[in-house]
Amino acid sequence: MEKTLFYIGLHHPNHAAQFPRACISINALRGRKKPIQCGDVLVDSAAFTELATHGSYRHPPSVYAAELRRLHIEGVVKITAAVAQDYMCEPFMLEKTGMTVEQHQQLTIERYDALLAEDLPFSILPVLQGYSPYDYVKHISMYGLRLSLGAWVGVGSVCKRNGNPETVLSVLSAIKNVRPDLRLHGFGVKTTSLAHPGIRKMLYSSDSMAWSYAARIEGRDGNLLQEALNFAEKIQHKIDLPPAYWQPQLPF
Repeated sequence: MEKTLFYIGLHHPNHAAQFPRACISINALRGRKKPIQCGDVLVDSAAFTELATHGSYRHPPSVYAAELRRLHIEGVVKITAAVAQDYMCEPFMLEKTGMTVEQHQQLTIERYDALLAEDLPFSILPVLQGYSPYDYVKHISMYGLRLSLGAWVGVGSVCKRNGNPETVLSVLSAIKNVRPDLRLHGFGVKTTSLAHPGIRKMLYSSDSMAWSYAARIEGRDGNLLQEALNFAEKIQHKIDLPPAYWQPQLPF
């Protein structure tokens, strides 16, 4: 069985040089000129920050696409894929925007379509959104033919449920029951969920910045590279990554 690909979430783009894969927010990359020495970068749309803080995206898809294109073409970062500007569906997010799950799902698809129309030179990662398992199945239907056979697809609104891996498993199972071909990416999947063999089996890839939150809660610096390296080592034991994954590749 193939191992789950893991993208370490990072605050500071220059830390990506120490890892083979990294997930970096567009908010951390916007305006950057200095190249990032990492061969596999997933650019996050900063959906959680944008919606939780502002209630909507401050940048339309066209502006997001323009900055992504610049970063890629100018050689600042070799983008493997960029995440679409999705709308999370947790109750507190719906309260923030004043909209329904279905409206968030529709907006997620509309922004995905808008990014595809920009014809960017790398993949755009669509995101399945919902709250109940049924919501995610419905969202698959709403995407229709957009989700091709074997598509790499993000699964949103699961990071706040890591305390109960069975709820994450129920969502992934519902998706796989109707589209077993999809390669699922889990956003913010923490070690509690990655330790569950059923969840790992269904995830093609995942990312997490849980190391930063844990460090802050425990009174340490949540921005330190060493904290990210320590977390990557723990993840290695959860999903059996090769030892070279978390060992520094370049001098600090």
